[in-house]
Amino acid sequence: MSAKRLTVAQALVRSLAAQWTDIQGRRQRLLAGVWAIFGHGNVAALGEALFDVQESLPTHRAHNEQAMAHAAVAFAKACNRRRMMACTTSIGPGATNLVTAAAVAHVNRLPLLLLPGDVFANRAPDPVLQQLEDFSSGLTTANDCLRPVSRYFDRITRPEQLVPALQRALQVLTDPATCGPATLCLCQDVQAEAFDWPADLFEERVWTERRAPAPREELAEAAGILRAAQRPLVICGGGVLYSEAGATLREFCEKHGVPSAETQAGKSALPGGHPLNLGGIGVTGTSAANNMAAEADVILAIGTRLQDFTTGSATLFQFEGRRILGLNVQPWDACKHRAVPLVADAREGLRQLSEALQTWRAPDSWTTRAHTEHDRWRATSASITRDDGNALPSDAQVIGAVQRALQASDVIVGAAGGLPGELHRHWSAERPSGYHLEYGFSCMGYEIAGGLGVKLAHPEREVIVMVGDGSYLMLNSEIETSVRMRAKLIIVLLDNGGFGCIERLQSSTGNASFNNLFGEHPGDGRVDFVAHARSLGAVAVKVRGCAEMGAALAQARQAERTSVIVIETDPRLSTAAGGHWWDVPVPAVSARAEVRSAYQRYLEARDGGRKGE
Repeated sequence: MSAKRLTVAQALVRSLAAQWTDIQGRRQRLLAGVWAIFGHGNVAALGEALFDVQESLPTHRAHNEQAMAHAAVAFAKACNRRRMMACTTSIGPGATNLVTAAAVAHVNRLPLLLLPGDVFANRAPDPVLQQLEDFSSGLTTANDCLRPVSRYFDRITRPEQLVPALQRALQVLTDPATCGPATLCLCQDVQAEAFDWPADLFEERVWTERRAPAPREELAEAAGILRAAQRPLVICGGGVLYSEAGATLREFCEKHGVPSAETQAGKSALPGGHPLNLGGIGVTGTSAANNMAAEADVILAIGTRLQDFTTGSATLFQFEGRRILGLNVQPWDACKHRAVPLVADAREGLRQLSEALQTWRAPDSWTTRAHTEHDRWRATSASITRDDGNALPSDAQVIGAVQRALQASDVIVGAAGGLPGELHRHWSAERPSGYHLEYGFSCMGYEIAGGLGVKLAHPEREVIVMVGDGSYLMLNSEIETSVRMRAKLIIVLLDNGGFGCIERLQSSTGNASFNNLFGEHPGDGRVDFVAHARSLGAVAVKVRGCAEMGAALAQARQAERTSVIVIETDPRLSTAAGGHWWDVPVPAVSARAEVRSAYQRYLEARDGGRKGE
């Protein structure tokens, strides 16, 4: 077998450039590029190797390692996991900055290839700059903090280890059941070593989508449970989008008269205006979805982790004797909450289940009830998001103003704070992937970097980032990156003077206002976000009230580079309609009467909600 002599770094990037994926008959590179912040540990060897493959594997520079990994995560999510990006850093703080974004990818089951530099494998110059020293182990480095947030973790200490390690990493990244971050730590001396590599390491490979069918026995059991249902409900999770099963879900719901509620990750799989789409479910859900979930006797949970916001901290499904069917490609998720598992790809499993049900339909009264609940919530939402002329509008009113000004093809991006809850209730996503919320890890700082990743995945679509001032101040540097890369974003910045969402949570648990809002400490003042955004190269304006939002968005749409629209909002206003209880423990002992009262309410809600558990 012929061999090719290259460094480890050169072999790695050339092999990555040879990986392809087939998407609806169109062949595209599996890795769309590499985000890199160079330093010692990756600039000399990996930097040299990346320079030579720029046409097939472009390199992008960011300002923050966490941000560039967020962009890579968002890119993969926007591509429904069919394409991905890699990130490389120096050793030490460059590598540890990846942890938060890796956790985002891990929780949300998204592919992310991490290539941090590492210490010398030969240990001759130990301890090198930024090297951790574990007094009990010579094997531990800073990169070990990436172990719990990686689906696959390896450290390359000899050249020949790269061949099996890279194959294992790619397998994890492309497998729907195991998908998540893969980390290959690259010892900096090994990166530069030469080795005679087998030629087949650089042969092109096309990764095809794996669609696991449902096991016959599980399919028969699930179909039998559904046929006996009088009040069935679908929960549409992110796996529906990853599987591109939106059309199949719509056909299933229409054929069998089953209403659907959506998680944050599943929103947009079924058009928001569809009469069987009840909207968001759970803690941040609509009254339509939650009312019917409380009475449902069979819940078909598709592609969802069934986390606490979806299940109302395991108190939402109230009907005694209810059954949960877990249609999921990952058995871990399919069996949650004692669900009857249906382990399969979402699209394939839905198709098989529909065929097994044949002409069965839910009772007409249940389907009609879903239509009524859908219409009632849409009317409620319209009244809540209407502009009433307040000088300081609510988040919901700003959402309404933005929604009215946008087009169906636009993509809305968000992550943490109060906005995800309001968006989950009120945003109507009419096209697949038009709603991009990171709420699995609820990561502040994801929004702008994530918007950049979405724009790279869908350059033809307008990407609107909605972000609070708290998240903006945590991570905003990639505004400059978006300007430099000509990856235009429209950023709507809601300035409520601090952490308004946590302020409301603090108040609801009986606590005094403390450490959340500006103005509590001497010297506190409001940030000039317009001046700040302009300093990063963006077009920036401040609007006074929702009435000015439409014109500002129209101007931003016409702009050639990233725009930031700033609007001040009321930190204490949030939607009271819809929603469900969330388990946030309240102190059992307190000097404050308000806390003691909140504790009693907490006990009543917790114990009353879980009587059937």
